[in-house]
Amino acid sequence: MHPPVSPIIFQFGPFALRWYGVLMAIAILIGVQVASFHLKRKGKLTDDFWDMLIWVLIPGFIGARLYYVFIQSPRTALGVGQYVATPGEILRIWDGGIHIFGGFIVGGVALWLFTRIRHLPLLSYLDAIALGLPLAQAIGRWGNFINQELYGPPTTLPWGLRIDPQHRIPPYNDLTAYPESVRFHPLFLYESVWNFIGFGLLFWISLRFGHHLKDGDIFLLYLIWYPSGRFMIEFLRTDSWFFPGTPFNVVHILCAIAVIAATIALLKRHHFSPFKPPIRN
Repeated sequence: MHPPVSPIIFQFGPFALRWYGVLMAIAILIGVQVASFHLKRKGKLTDDFWDMLIWVLIPGFIGARLYYVFIQSPRTALGVGQYVATPGEILRIWDGGIHIFGGFIVGGVALWLFTRIRHLPLLSYLDAIALGLPLAQAIGRWGNFINQELYGPPTTLPWGLRIDPQHRIPPYNDLTAYPESVRFHPLFLYESVWNFIGFGLLFWISLRFGHHLKDGDIFLLYLIWYPSGRFMIEFLRTDSWFFPGTPFNVVHILCAIAVIAATIALLKRHHFSPFKPPIRN
């Protein structure tokens, strides 16, 4: 497996149109349409939702980029030092390098502020976003494929990813130990498939069991599904900082907190406890 196209679609002087940016834009537009559809089906006005996008997307992208730069920056010889030495590199988001958890944190704060100022139902908006987000993530991950990033350790599996030498990080840039014939786990593909499945599942639940769901349930289900898959994928990351002597990193902790908290909240909202037998009349 290898990207069939160059990361740059065309370039005119300093301006370059890149597949990464195009795929991100397509992913956002499709995710927004899904979210808007959900709100309309629930009888909610969507005008405020489109206004909300400006409030959330810009801070979300900033948070996603800063998280990547200062926490998830590639394991190169310089690491975060390359961004400190040349701050202009931080703005080069079109070359790849954003982290969803930074977007969650900063975008979530922005969404909370927006709904407070406009006096809007926060949980309804969270459900709409949670329904469209996994589909957008599944599409956007293919930008990582074209950029030859988000890959794991070497593998002999038939769907192994070929990574060109200039895109490899240590120690895999040692072509003596890891020649060009070596293939790597396509982590972008694993996460994309997981998100496609998650979108299908959440969308089906929203249609099939919508009358049983409370506002906020779809959001909680997303916080269970996506972090569960991301937790497992993180064990194969090659560009993360791990706690010394362990296979765990910061994302593992965030994922575990999200899954546990969302599961408890969902059970409590529906008055169900796995530790108590059901009451029968």
